[in-house]
Amino acid sequence: MKRKSMKKKQQSLFPCTLEELQTELKEKAMNNNPDFVMKIVETESEQRIGFYFLYTIVKPQVLYDQIISPVQKAKMTLDIQSIDHMIVLPDSKQKSNLDEIGQLLIQGSVCIYIENDQMSLLHSVPLQEHRSIERAETESLIFGPQIAFTNSIGTNLNMIRNMVDTPHLKIEKFIIGNRIPTEVQMMYMDDIANDENVIELRNRLTSLRTEDVMNSAVLSQQIEDNPYSIFPQFMVSELPDRFSYSIKEGKIGILVDNSPSGIIAPITFSSFFESTDDIYGRWIIGFFTRLMRMFAMIVSITLTPIYVAALTFHYEVIPEALLLSLGESRNRVPFPPLLETLILETMMEFIREAGARLPTKVGQTMGIVGGIVIGQAVVQAGFTSNILIILVALSALASFTTPDYVMGSSLRILRFPIIIFAGFLGFVGFFFMLAFIIIHLLRLRSLHRPYTAPIYPFRFTDFDQSQVRIPFVLNKERPVSNLPKKTERQGRNSHNHPLFKTRGKDIDE
Repeated sequence: MKRKSMKKKQQSLFPCTLEELQTELKEKAMNNNPDFVMKIVETESEQRIGFYFLYTIVKPQVLYDQIISPVQKAKMTLDIQSIDHMIVLPDSKQKSNLDEIGQLLIQGSVCIYIENDQMSLLHSVPLQEHRSIERAETESLIFGPQIAFTNSIGTNLNMIRNMVDTPHLKIEKFIIGNRIPTEVQMMYMDDIANDENVIELRNRLTSLRTEDVMNSAVLSQQIEDNPYSIFPQFMVSELPDRFSYSIKEGKIGILVDNSPSGIIAPITFSSFFESTDDIYGRWIIGFFTRLMRMFAMIVSITLTPIYVAALTFHYEVIPEALLLSLGESRNRVPFPPLLETLILETMMEFIREAGARLPTKVGQTMGIVGGIVIGQAVVQAGFTSNILIILVALSALASFTTPDYVMGSSLRILRFPIIIFAGFLGFVGFFFMLAFIIIHLLRLRSLHRPYTAPIYPFRFTDFDQSQVRIPFVLNKERPVSNLPKKTERQGRNSHNHPLFKTRGKDIDE
């Protein structure tokens, strides 16, 4: 009991002198950090007022012009309330707990204390250094806004506010992290987004127990439905236009401070093969490219396993002319097809990873020159065949057509277990792995919503929103997979379109 009262007395230091508060804050809250400073100001009424702050994370011009200078020029006797009214900056707090004061100081606040007063006043004036708005790096676009999110959550919110200019945009703020608190903003359209989705995501954010949130990618893994799955259940995008478009469709967006990307939920498997270029371009181009990406995904995970299974167990499925060509190509290869394919696939991953980690110009040269030189060298050395190099290159190119980097990486990793099963069990192992992957996808959920919609559960009306792209005049409803409150769009439909009304009339009429 005595220990508890001593602790309470330590936390309630006020009233005290300015020097005593400085000593307590520096030793207990600031851990004797050298960037913690105190400035003492004496008013004309002979009041001593202290300003405590970390000079490395506050805006010095705002601090001196809008906080210290007005207090210093005051001619009347001041108290906490009068100082608060004098300072025009928002976000003020009155605190007497040392731990709370220290936490706010670390977040960029300045503590104002009148000597021997019962309370201190804190104003937030954080100095946040972040990069300017630039082009997206991992999600390139041909059409549309050529901008990406930045590390500043304020800048990101500004971009979303400008793109979703409506009072129905609801924003909820969360502070997550026991050791290093991080600001997280959840946003959605309150007249479109499903209430169950909003409540579920809100509960996951509020119940999350973690020391800190590094960025959006980490947070998405901490709150997804199945953290052990190789497939991402939330989309992490650095494109503000894709983020805002998803919100308009009834989905929920999450922004994390100091993270140049946003989270979109709930999501479906087919959403990872969509791009905003499909929307900005002509509908026939979007229709073709979406189908091409889905076909490329199938080619990426099946082409080399089929090669291994056919050459190891099932020669009869290979046409005779192609079989002769394969035999000539592999007559000097000392390895079985399984080992040959694993060596070449691993080598391709080495080249890809090296090109990604090296500086941009060097990485491009490494990827092109390295692939050509190493590919020609391994063929001449007899480690692999020409045909397998073609197949591995096609599989790699097919995997790069996926707009989402995380999903593309997951598909490349999936090739290895499929190849191994195909090498040991032939087509039986190949189809066993495909069935296992399909069953796993059918069991996955994103915010408890089906991951494989609209294929399963089958919803024909949603195919024009995911698998294909149709003209805007026919796109009258939002996808129902996320159960939005409003499925009908408010825009013009084919019956109200002015072009349809004037059809058949002369231009003079």
